[in-house]
This record gives sequence, structure tokens and C-alpha cells, in this order.
Amino acid sequence: MPDKRAHLFIEGRVQGVFYRDFTRETAVSLGLRGWVRNLPDGRVEAVFEGDSKAIEEAIARCYTGPPAAVVRNIEVEWEEWTGEFRDFRIRY
Repeated sequence: MPDKRAHLFIEGRVQGVFYRDFTRETAVSLGLRGWVRNLPDGRVEAVFEGDSKAIEEAIARCYTGPPAAVVRNIEVEWEEWTGEFRDFRIRY
């Protein structure tokens, strides 16, 4: 599968529950690159780049999140792969 890029906006109880760390660990375990950060409005934003099947798996895991999270919705925007990332990081 060709490399892809997905831009996610995750809604629910996703801040203060280790959601960013969960997302980073998920991405690293699947060989994805990109970043994750909290937004001021309470959502979490993430960008995944890599194999499209791995991205789909990461999105599926994001619907569950860590134990204390409650995910209500994930908006996914599929974009063209840019190759700009060397790893996956938490942004502050």
C-alpha cells in the first residue's frame, strides 16, 4: 500500500487521560510518523503518516483510547503523504 497521511480531530473526554501518550505509543508500534497535541477546545489533534493499513489500525485504536478516555467522534481528513516527519512526537 502506498504511504498516506491522515489528519484527525478527536472529540470526547480525551484530555487529562493520557490520550496523547496512548496515541504516540500506538503510532510508534505501527511504524507511523507524525504528531499529536491537545487543542484549547478540549479536542485532540493528530497527524499520522505511513502505510495506509497501519493508519487505519491507528484510527481504530484511537476510537478506544486509554482506559479513562471516552471518545465521542473522530473526524478524519485524508491528505497526500508529505514525508516531512522522521518520527512521532507529542506537541505542546
